[in-house]
Amino acid sequence: MHVLFSPLGSGLLLALLAAAAWRRLPRAARAAFVVVELALFALLCPFGANLLVALVESRVVADCAPPPPQAIVVLSAGFDRPPAGPGDIAALSAASLRRALAGVDLWQHTPQATLVFSGGGPFPIAEAGVLQRYAERLGVPPERIRREESSQTTWENAERLRAAVPPLPNRIWLVSSALHLPRAQVAFRAAGFATCASVTDRRYLAPGGLGYFLPQSSALSKSEAAIHELVGGAWYRWRARGAEEAKD
Repeated sequence: MHVLFSPLGSGLLLALLAAAAWRRLPRAARAAFVVVELALFALLCPFGANLLVALVESRVVADCAPPPPQAIVVLSAGFDRPPAGPGDIAALSAASLRRALAGVDLWQHTPQATLVFSGGGPFPIAEAGVLQRYAERLGVPPERIRREESSQTTWENAERLRAAVPPLPNRIWLVSSALHLPRAQVAFRAAGFATCASVTDRRYLAPGGLGYFLPQSSALSKSEAAIHELVGGAWYRWRARGAEEAKD
């Protein structure tokens, strides 16, 4: 199923299907095929990939009226490799490190707040535990940190934190990338949280040079990530509506 969410995979699959039936296709179907293939080709280039990224990142709801929330929730973003131990900070992905730094920066401005790391991951050592070690090395006292280590998805991040004991405040900072935050905000709102978004990074890049219109592996990666968030966001909104209707 993953191949259908990749412009390269779906483009190649569509081309194979069309080639097998090209002579039997009506003119309108051939024209539609060409249009779709051109659109998929655009997503292999920074031009198309950044348009898609901008569409997702523009959905971040970043307004946060004072006073600042007293809980800072940092969502993990995985490891680059299996961690050798709970203190193996080098195993964290660049996105995880950026999110941790942003969370610590927020905490430094509101040191009375609780810094919460959420994320389990596929390895015996949880992502949240390694992120806590990183925050402690950056000067955050252990007593100001909480962690949630069993979740495997963003939806589970929200569910597990909603069930945390002692409970977290309803109003929280939610720290993640601009590409991920729209889907994360849907999940946390469905769990009953009011979120103030803290954006760690944006992947959109403005046009620049001829290379912006030529296929690149980095553009394919961006397009796949944006498509993942669009599909995942739609799924989360459907789940949220279902949960709301069940309450009624």
